[in-house]
Amino acid sequence: MSKIANINLIPIGIVDNTFKKTMPRPKNGTPDDDYYDELKEYFKKIESLESDIRIFPEYEAALEGIDEFSHILVLFWPHLISEEKRSTLCVHPMGRGDIPKKGIFATCSPIRPNPVLLSPVRLIERHKNILKVKGLDALDKSLVVDIKPYLGHYHSIEGTRCADWMEKIIMR
Repeated sequence: MSKIANINLIPIGIVDNTFKKTMPRPKNGTPDDDYYDELKEYFKKIESLESDIRIFPEYEAALEGIDEFSHILVLFWPHLISEEKRSTLCVHPMGRGDIPKKGIFATCSPIRPNPVLLSPVRLIERHKNILKVKGLDALDKSLVVDIKPYLGHYHSIEGTRCADWMEKIIMR
């Protein structure tokens, strides 16, 4: 195998919010009514959560024009994922023992070799280098590595297919 160059990501900002709790997992890998209630509350909290994305001053000029969009895509680094966990290649999705292990690239797990996560969010306002957004599922102090405008006609794909096991997770 040929030598592949390392990729260096430079944080462009940091998330400020009150979100400190990771997604709930079922006790003993088996979902029950309490788990589903907790999961529903978790997603409800994210949906209404307002966050400030504090872009570092040296990147403020890169925000010019961003406030002309209603939604943006935020790419961020989940800073609490350990180096050891990043070597995990297969997981029970959402910690659900009732679903067979799947490759990490088939899941939305933050535990992955390069934990760059993506979240589409509503852009509420921009004030200089601070973006106020709604619906960001990043924990407080997560590092932001990129921002892009969300383009409904470009980013929305019709006729998509979702794995049955994923439907089981997200559509109780």
